[in-house]
Amino acid sequence: MGNSKSNGHSLLKVKSSGIQGRGVFAARRIRRGRRIIEYTGEIIDNQEEVRRYDDEAMSRHHTYLFKIDENATIDAGSRGSIARFINHSCDPNCEAVWEERRIFIEAVKNIQPGVELTYDYAYEHDGPLTPSLRQFYFCGCGAGNCRGTIIKPRRRRS
Repeated sequence: MGNSKSNGHSLLKVKSSGIQGRGVFAARRIRRGRRIIEYTGEIIDNQEEVRRYDDEAMSRHHTYLFKIDENATIDAGSRGSIARFINHSCDPNCEAVWEERRIFIEAVKNIQPGVELTYDYAYEHDGPLTPSLRQFYFCGCGAGNCRGTIIKPRRRRS
């Protein structure tokens, strides 16, 4: 494939995605439970995160940020690993695993060659989920259980 690249990771290829922009695809079979890649980038504090990524100035939410604790975030922007291209899905085949201040992507299902890797971004947002927020945090994963947004579903009160 002329427009795909592996970036030195033999299990993965980055190429155009039907979900959003570029995506990460399995180059070989990946077994459930396998740690695939670390989400890396520059560690920034909350003030720098707000300075770099102003949601109100964007027409649609798009960042390469991954919160690692209440004070720090990984910004994978230009210097992060190819994990930054793993797209969201409401029916993911991977999950993000926190270990101390590091994030790893692990397979929760067997993934066949050519299949796009995804995880649930579970973006946290306080307040009501208005139609404009639903559009701003739009999900285009196409899964049968797609909730239409990357925002984490609220727990229902029992």
